Amino acid sequence: MNRLANKVALITGAGRGIGAAIALAFAREGAAVVLAELDIETAQRTARDIEAACKASGAGSANGASAASAHAAGAKVLAVQTDVTQSASVQHAVREAEKAFGAVDILVNNAGINVFCDPLTMTDDDWRRCFAVDLDGVWNGCRAVLPGMVERGSGSIVNIASTHAFKIIPGCFPYPVAKHGVIGLTRALGIEYAPRNVRVNAIAPGYIETQLTHDWWNGQPDPAAAKQATLDLQPMKRIGRPEEVAMTAVFLASDEAPFINASCITVDGGRSALYHD
Repeated sequence: MNRLANKVALITGAGRGIGAAIALAFAREGAAVVLAELDIETAQRTARDIEAACKASGAGSANGASAASAHAAGAKVLAVQTDVTQSASVQHAVREAEKAFGAVDILVNNAGINVFCDPLTMTDDDWRRCFAVDLDGVWNGCRAVLPGMVERGSGSIVNIASTHAFKIIPGCFPYPVAKHGVIGLTRALGIEYAPRNVRVNAIAPGYIETQLTHDWWNGQPDPAAAKQATLDLQPMKRIGRPEEVAMTAVFLASDEAPFINASCITVDGGRSALYHD
């Protein structure tokens, strides 16, 4: 329960889904966690949930670094309202993290949105909205923490990409274009800063049971049939759980993966390895 002891981690989009699961997993492993989230009320609820879960399990230790932090024994958690499309907002989140807990050792760029359009009817606003969150947002996070990591000669960045980064599903444009960019950014920064002992890696989740997935099912004419069709596509006949992505993030962020850099780990139950159904 101490794989991330004495580490400070900032996770974007940590209010729910995969981001919330990563924040909880990190806290249970001893990290101080900062939930950088646009919806601050959701982030605050998740922070309280993490506090309660860690208190119940006895993980971590008490810390009174900030009035907004979780003060109960077992968790060090801070929620900060953050718009990843705005560089200044992300830099503010990093400053708040440093003020509460110290230098940021780990960044998880998790915030993202689904923008699925027909290429020829997509609006300019759809294009810009997708890239502003799914690619610019990742760069804004990296740019905010890299100077400190480079100066200290250590740090781990984990970018949440997607299997859309290397597999194309018709009707999902331009989301996969942005996610291809996340992989390129991961590789380029990983190589650029490897001499300074700063690692940059990515995780490519497949189908994961988040609220976004349920929202998509519920938006179909027959939600039950849509869900079953998704499950039937999976080699393991189920989809992934957010905590299964979270534990991969723990590994990449920890000192257990010191020679993994500029890489992407796929978490999809083998779906992307399947040649045909």
